[in-house]
Amino acid sequence: MTKKVINIIKLCVGAQNVSELYNWQKNRIISVANLEGPVTFIITRMRPKKEEELLNGGSIYWVFKGLILARQKIIGFDNIIGADNISRCKIILNSQIILTESIQKRPFQGWRYFKQEEVPNDRELYSEDKIEIPLELQKELSEIGIF
Repeated sequence: MTKKVINIIKLCVGAQNVSELYNWQKNRIISVANLEGPVTFIITRMRPKKEEELLNGGSIYWVFKGLILARQKIIGFDNIIGADNISRCKIILNSQIILTESIQKRPFQGWRYFKQEEVPNDRELYSEDKIEIPLELQKELSEIGIF
């Protein structure tokens, strides 16, 4: 029996493109016991209820100004208490960012589950040495099915 995999899709608030996400996350690299290599994290208000399916190989897919452009593998969850004394969820992510085919996505709030059969194909690992195609051009190429 194959394990069920599910993903999360989330708007990348505050970053205009993948390089800005990468630069923001460079300052959030952490080490976690029992995990190899550097990881990063995001904080959300709600903890996902489908943790098992997310940890079976699920990723967080990032939406930049209406386009899914990248993903990161989800590798764990933790509860944290904020400075405001409110409990939140830390989603621990592989620090590698994988560029995906660009797919248009309407705005939404928070995060949503994203079925494995709906995800875009991977293109390549993000590298800060590579020139990033401007977002507007990526949007136009996506509309005509090229990128």
